[in-house]
Amino acid sequence: MAEEKESTSIPLSLAENGGEDPTKSSPSSPNNSSTRKACCFVLQSWVSKKFMTGCVVLFPVAVTFFVTWWFIQFVDGFFSPVYAQLGIDIFGLGFITSLLFVLFVGVFVSSWIGSTLFSLGEWFIKRMPFIRHLYSASKQISAAISPDQNTTAFKEVAIIRHPRVGEYAFGFITSSVTLQGDNEDEELCSVFVPTNHLYIGDILLVNSKEIIRPNLSIREGIEIIVSGGMTMPQTISALEMVTRQNDRIPLNRIA
Repeated sequence: MAEEKESTSIPLSLAENGGEDPTKSSPSSPNNSSTRKACCFVLQSWVSKKFMTGCVVLFPVAVTFFVTWWFIQFVDGFFSPVYAQLGIDIFGLGFITSLLFVLFVGVFVSSWIGSTLFSLGEWFIKRMPFIRHLYSASKQISAAISPDQNTTAFKEVAIIRHPRVGEYAFGFITSSVTLQGDNEDEELCSVFVPTNHLYIGDILLVNSKEIIRPNLSIREGIEIIVSGGMTMPQTISALEMVTRQNDRIPLNRIA
């Protein structure tokens, strides 16, 4: 009877595990945990990648929307108080009125009477201390991108060798000067080379014969600099390119 009891007895550890040997069930648990970790890692990597893709797509949209919304509210604030006094509360009406006002000023200044009155107002402003310097600087900045080619500050787009030989830099010809020498005079062009911003840069005096004048307009040159070179055309040719057998030579072959 004692032998039968000893043969039928079950260890406590086996009884808790339902009578199964823990040494047989333990090898399967590390495999399950590693598979679970691999699945979690793949899912986390996929979510992180898609989230960053969404951020990259939405960031320029959000910035554009924010700047546009701020500009509309800023311009709308000029005439919206006037409509508020009249009891008219229509969003965007002040913005449209501001655009029409700017258009009216452009048409009026283009006429003979408008240009005369504008010149008279400039005469008074240029006689005021401190304000005349601020007005002159602001006018030069606006004249740089003016559609009137007769008053624009940037005469031509220029490509010069800067800062080292073999490297080229975009610039704008603003004026010309004659350097008097002992033997002969040298014609120099004042070239504005933007560095960090369109209106922050270096002024270089370059010999007019060493300036490459590309077939780019002022507006195209400004777009290239403002975009950081992302709107650069694939090919650029000089207006006065050296010809050989009536064929144009590429820009990188100009000595």
